[in-house]
Amino acid sequence: MSVPSITVKHLLDMKSQQQKISVLTSYDASMTRLMEEAGVEVLLVGDSLGMVVQGQESTLPVTLDEIIYHTRNVARGRQRALLVADMPFMSYRTPELALESAGRLMKEGGAHVVKLEGGQAQLEVIRRLTEQGIPVCGHLGLLPQSVHKLGGYRVQGREAERAEAIRRDAMALQEAGMDMLVLECVPSQLAAQISQSLRVPVIGIGAGNSCDGQVLVVYDMLGMNPRPPRFVKDFLRDGGSIGQAFKDYVAAVRDGSFPADEQSFR
Repeated sequence: MSVPSITVKHLLDMKSQQQKISVLTSYDASMTRLMEEAGVEVLLVGDSLGMVVQGQESTLPVTLDEIIYHTRNVARGRQRALLVADMPFMSYRTPELALESAGRLMKEGGAHVVKLEGGQAQLEVIRRLTEQGIPVCGHLGLLPQSVHKLGGYRVQGREAERAEAIRRDAMALQEAGMDMLVLECVPSQLAAQISQSLRVPVIGIGAGNSCDGQVLVVYDMLGMNPRPPRFVKDFLRDGGSIGQAFKDYVAAVRDGSFPADEQSFR
């Protein structure tokens, strides 16, 4: 008997029932199958592939065609998880281009949800996508596609003014039609406030354990990054196998033991 696929509505229900959501990046069918067996609810084809797969210095060189290629691979391996695909740099600079790019990610790649970075500047884009029935995941805090503007990979929202701007952006994105949100590298207290104030699920990465779920780059949580970010835990070291590492990650997200204080920011 086939298992029903996870949908955006399913994630909303999980939030309302205070059930944590586990998310991992995936770029191929084989890893996807192991993640599915472990019970991962959401698969993210992130433009992080530019750095961890291609060896680029940032996510900026990743193209739409490359995201579509990897999304298609993941789609072949998935059975139940919700499939989210990143909109790469400059693929959504206008509402019209965003609609075209998102359409390709869904039609050619098999994505269920598209993810884009930014706050107020993306409101019209999100409205246009949702009007056409395309689910959208927002991304606030540290924005890898804006790394040069931000001056590096730094925690965002420690200053009161910046924290308030992130809160306002989160509410505005939700009102524009956003279906879920990724918060990256923000203080735990700020992430908790945003998670509590939004009706849509908030997925944290370096944002403490008060978010509705967690996401990590798969190569990071398998200990393959020689200089992992502070918010990462090596689940392979204790798990002993990739499959067990995924199961341990899902269990740690669900019981709230990950992230711990040492993987969070103040």
